[in-house]
Amino acid sequence: MSADALLDALDPEQRAVATALRGPVCVLAGAGTGKTRAITHRIAYGIRTGVYRPGNVLAVTFTARAAGEMRTRLRGLGASGVQARTFHAAALRQLGYFWPKVVGGAPPRILDQKAQVVAEAARRVGLSVDRVSVRDLASEIEWAKVSLVTADDYEKAVSAIARPAPSGQDPQAVARLMTSYEQVKAERGVIDFEDVLLLLSAMLAERRDVADEIREQYRYFVVDEYQDVSPLQQFLLDQWLGGRHELCVVGDPSQTIYSFAGATPYHLTTFATTHPGATVVRLVRDYRSTPQVVSLANRVIDATRRAGGPAPLELRAQRPDGPEVRFTAYDDDEAEATGVAHAIGRLVRTGVRPSEVAVLYRTNAQSEAFEEALATAGIAYQVRGGERFFARRDVRDALVLLRGGARSADPTVPMPETVRDILRTVGWSEEPPAARGAARERWDAMHALVGLADELAAASADGTGTASGDQPATLVDLVAELDERAAAQHAPTVEGVTLASLHAAKGLEWDAVFLAGLSEGLLPTSLADTPAAVAEERRLLYVGVTRAREHLHLSYARSRLPGGRPNRTRSRFLGDLWPDDRRPARSSSTRRPTVTLDPTADDDDPRARRVVAELTRWRDEQARSAGVSPARVLTTATVALIGVHQPRTREELGRVPGVGAQTLATLGDDVLAVVARAAGSAGQG
Repeated sequence: MSADALLDALDPEQRAVATALRGPVCVLAGAGTGKTRAITHRIAYGIRTGVYRPGNVLAVTFTARAAGEMRTRLRGLGASGVQARTFHAAALRQLGYFWPKVVGGAPPRILDQKAQVVAEAARRVGLSVDRVSVRDLASEIEWAKVSLVTADDYEKAVSAIARPAPSGQDPQAVARLMTSYEQVKAERGVIDFEDVLLLLSAMLAERRDVADEIREQYRYFVVDEYQDVSPLQQFLLDQWLGGRHELCVVGDPSQTIYSFAGATPYHLTTFATTHPGATVVRLVRDYRSTPQVVSLANRVIDATRRAGGPAPLELRAQRPDGPEVRFTAYDDDEAEATGVAHAIGRLVRTGVRPSEVAVLYRTNAQSEAFEEALATAGIAYQVRGGERFFARRDVRDALVLLRGGARSADPTVPMPETVRDILRTVGWSEEPPAARGAARERWDAMHALVGLADELAAASADGTGTASGDQPATLVDLVAELDERAAAQHAPTVEGVTLASLHAAKGLEWDAVFLAGLSEGLLPTSLADTPAAVAEERRLLYVGVTRAREHLHLSYARSRLPGGRPNRTRSRFLGDLWPDDRRPARSSSTRRPTVTLDPTADDDDPRARRVVAELTRWRDEQARSAGVSPARVLTTATVALIGVHQPRTREELGRVPGVGAQTLATLGDDVLAVVARAAGSAGQG
């Protein structure tokens, strides 16, 4: 691909990013605007035009998955050799290289988990702790270290920002614990992940020879998700730069959701001041989501501006119209999980792949109900944040077999066929097992490996793969790809619905997203007791909304348990966004019916289902004839409420929320005719 061809693939704003090759560059990129595309094309364009050498570029991001994706894209653009790593991976590599020269011997072992050391440190300073408090104290130690807050400064620092000490401890006790924690680590000869950045930063600051060698190697820096940078990461970045300004940063203040872990958008929002003369480019063309999703996202985040915060980027949808956003209120958590599972089943039956569906919630504890409901419905799922794909025993065993097979594979047999033959010995088959549980999870993992083999073979056939020359991809190529993905924790796609917290969903996207549990106390969480904390909870909702490409469902439950008091209210963030859910008087039935604003949701009343289906069909025909969006005729929420009320007269229709005087005057008789016809046919059935 020529340099000009690289630019031809970009929109005007993305092209502005790609051609800004020198000096400080700040890219303010909204969700779905192609930021990764822009910065990878920038790197490739710089290499193709001779401005960069691949080995002189260091691209840094925040997750191993994102780094792996960036390397894959760069490789596809002919920019192999560029280092794309997380902050920790880049720092660990450099620390390991220079440690023998500066300190001598091998670097200390890195702690996998802090819990045991924190518990011992607490015991030494006389703190009574349990498993939960150990976890919270470990998180507080991490926050202090990435925020560059020492034990001596801890009490003053948390007082200045009104940060409460965790687990009911006082700040002085936490400061003592921090000192004890460092002592226990030193005695055991270990370091933690934060120390990797601290030690390398100190080495660069104190050893000019080391700093010069790294700065000679890396002359151009790209930092993705810059709104999530911590003071410690910024300090390391400053050491890498050494006063230079060859830096491109990309981020969106509206997606800052890790403040609790030390992330701050300050460095992004002040970039132009810190780097005078910086080129600033705004990416606002949203290629991910439909106008319906984009509109809701803009309305969710616009409240930050109305509250006196910085003006957010206003996204502009580039995709054609899609389905209306759906809103559902359920009686209880069990009903919500069941309703979501049934809605997912309907989507899957229409052709949406399970791997393109996600259920997102505020806390991991909410996943259990959805796991049970999906299992009952026979829908495969995976919980993001659980055991990592490449750490699974069955996956490790499969890799051993594939590695062995690579040494003896028949070159005349297509690689995907060989992979299938090998994986049949560890439980893979053409069809998934009927049983759920461990057997299905093992099959899903093996099937993901089969899928990756097919993708690699197809990529080599069209010239975009990793196989050398024009030769088909081999098992050796697949093993190499898997080894690289394992190092980057870039797992292949498992064909199942994703269950994830809103935090874990950052950076991902799906065709269909279900945002569940949107009630006060869950989102925002009851722990969000300051305006800043509430603002971050709103940003979490914004991130959740912008994960959806086409189908977006929002829901909450009025009660935790079936038959419980309906004492929950929907999230304050949805106040003027949620359709009016007023409903007719309760029937004499002892069971209170679920009121739903989702016309595809299950309903006990077949007549209502028929009315909604017929009215939706009529509405869509009217919209096509007039050349307008269906929502311009009747919104999805209004259609659903007409199905609930089933009005028989113009007066009754006028009382349905969402039916205004103009709608009543122009469409009233037609709507009533559709309702009567649908209700009558349902009664006859």
